[in-house]
Amino acid sequence: MVHEDFIVKTLGRPNIKTPLVKTIKNYSLLYRFVEEGERIIYDVSLENFNRCLQTGETPLSFEKAGPHEDIFFEPAKTKVAIVTCGGLCPGLNNVIRSIVYELWYRYGVTRILGIKYGYEGLVAKYNHPVIELSPQVTSNIHLSGGSFLGTSRGHQDVSQIVDTLEILNINILFCIGGDGTLRGAHAIHEEISRRNLKIAVAGVPKTIDNDISFIEKSFGFETAFSIANDIIRNAHNEAAGAYNGIALVKVMGRDSGFIAAHAALSIQEVNFVLIPELPFDLYGQRGFLKILRKRLEEKHHAVIVVAEGAGQDLFETKDIVKDASGNIKLKDIGIYLKEKIIEEFTDKGFPFTLRYIDPSYIIRSAPANPNDSKFCNLLAQNAVHAAMAGKTDFVIGYWNDFFTVIPIPLATSQRKKIDINSELWWHVLEATGQPSSMKNP
Repeated sequence: MVHEDFIVKTLGRPNIKTPLVKTIKNYSLLYRFVEEGERIIYDVSLENFNRCLQTGETPLSFEKAGPHEDIFFEPAKTKVAIVTCGGLCPGLNNVIRSIVYELWYRYGVTRILGIKYGYEGLVAKYNHPVIELSPQVTSNIHLSGGSFLGTSRGHQDVSQIVDTLEILNINILFCIGGDGTLRGAHAIHEEISRRNLKIAVAGVPKTIDNDISFIEKSFGFETAFSIANDIIRNAHNEAAGAYNGIALVKVMGRDSGFIAAHAALSIQEVNFVLIPELPFDLYGQRGFLKILRKRLEEKHHAVIVVAEGAGQDLFETKDIVKDASGNIKLKDIGIYLKEKIIEEFTDKGFPFTLRYIDPSYIIRSAPANPNDSKFCNLLAQNAVHAAMAGKTDFVIGYWNDFFTVIPIPLATSQRKKIDINSELWWHVLEATGQPSSMKNP
């Protein structure tokens, strides 16, 4: 029996034959549709297999994504809307374009609307325009970063959003965004359910921080740490070119340090990685400043990569201020560390040169790299397959090299973070040589 939290909702029984086979020349039996019972196991370890074998327990599993032979929506009568929300991220335009192309060319759905400026575009008082999307309109948007549709943050009235969906006669709403966007999508689904409407809500996971649970990676993440790699390489050149040179690079990562960790592993020139998951002290025998000075005395240069959410406990001001999306506004750890390093070494008469680099907005606004672009296309195609089959309140995931369909509440149940006892963090410690802890006893 499948665990209830892992079951994806459907709008009803699909009883329309898919048009997919008609769009593929020389169709053969090699074209394979996903069966309803196909699932991807969550924990593929031998230990979990043996435990389930002994207890008779059914292992946790995700629904397998892919095309269905029978679909719920009749393509000629289907109308779709696409919205992008939250911060910018490499690959947004790729996802928009691929959704349009899959709907238009593979399913024959030609009524597709682009909603401007996030969920605001679905609230009448903002009076944002909608755009009719087609392959011609979206043909080149993937060559640019940012979002062709624009985006916004902040909570909107869900009732008014569903009013707009009804007025526009929308059958499927594709929501491209991160944790906050997906929570909003779930709230929209619940209002749709209360009204007994047959509107599918489909999520495509967008988070540059790679922090959505039960999803191995989200689009934009690989591009982000790849660009960070180039920046850190140049930062290393700056640090190594000066006596006691320090390069301090701040990257994105509110609650999770995946970009910082993967960027450090990809270049192997980083000496300190500071992440939200691992608190550290500034002063004392094991404090960061003491260890940084020791590094400079031995090697005469250091590269520090800090995630934006690291070290928030170090700030004296504990006032909590939230942004429009309800996220806590973080204190600037990059500027803070810069000031503390300058203060400490200047007071002690220790010679140094410091370069501080914050490339966050450059990274998030960049176009997707080739591998991320491919990943965006596959996410989009699988989102269309699931939505046309009548799945709703879902997000497309990726697990053990398979694309999956998972309930939005499951994906937003918790933030994915780096396990500091995991192999990933152990590899970071090996690559940097930093201590496993920079906290005083």
